[in-house]
Amino acid sequence: MDLCTLTQITAARQRSDLGALGPTVVPLAGGSELFADPRAHLTGLVDLQTFDWPALTVTDEGLVIGATCTLDELSRLPMRAGWAAHPLFYQCCTALFGSFKVWNVATVGGNLATSLPAGPMITLAVALDAELLVWRADGSDDVVPARSFVTGNMTNVLADGDVLRSIHVPLASLHAQTAYRKIALSPLGRSGAVLAGRLDVLGAFVLTVTAATLRPVQLRYSVLPTAHVLARDIATIDCWFTDAHGAADWRRAMGLLLGEEIRVELELAGGRA
Repeated sequence: MDLCTLTQITAARQRSDLGALGPTVVPLAGGSELFADPRAHLTGLVDLQTFDWPALTVTDEGLVIGATCTLDELSRLPMRAGWAAHPLFYQCCTALFGSFKVWNVATVGGNLATSLPAGPMITLAVALDAELLVWRADGSDDVVPARSFVTGNMTNVLADGDVLRSIHVPLASLHAQTAYRKIALSPLGRSGAVLAGRLDVLGAFVLTVTAATLRPVQLRYSVLPTAHVLARDIATIDCWFTDAHGAADWRRAMGLLLGEEIRVELELAGGRA
């Protein structure tokens, strides 16, 4: 969709170029969501692609994903020795409501910043305990845990002029066993529920619930919980919601079903480790 009210597009090449951002001037990454709806209040865009940020960088501490990394680039992340969580990257990419053409332009940072409940990069970042580097409008840097970045349906901790710079996945999470489940009302429909489980090397278990809830919900345990304990805790989640992609009671039921499937899968995986 054309944004007919735009009068300027700034190609950002240094951080000071972000000074143009404000209530009517917003960042442009891939644009797959930005150009999906009319936004008559906008007068300008600041193109982040011209920063040429590295898409994927492996460090001694883990993995750094540039905010402008596309889903196509992320889906082809090379496997590294010991990265038991590697399958989760491709699995979360497949949860995106869009064709391979969208994969070529949609960005990891854009998916997070849009903050739709069904955003699969939210699932990935939260499930792996990632930390997000935010460039604040006042010139400061802020590191935000992924699990607290999204605050509701299309809301997050970014203020006008802030930019999500990168996503840092710790090495410990990359070494963990993971399990993934997604369900939708139709084969190609937007996700109604996306859950990801993580079993760390030392035995801690983390279940992340997204798409079915207004914001990501994470349940954490020092050891793998029993079926009863996990079901009890999933049932107490208070932000299930209803929209065209699923009713709240159905989403809650799917959370219980898929959560138990993940628990059993990782229990078996832990037994084989």
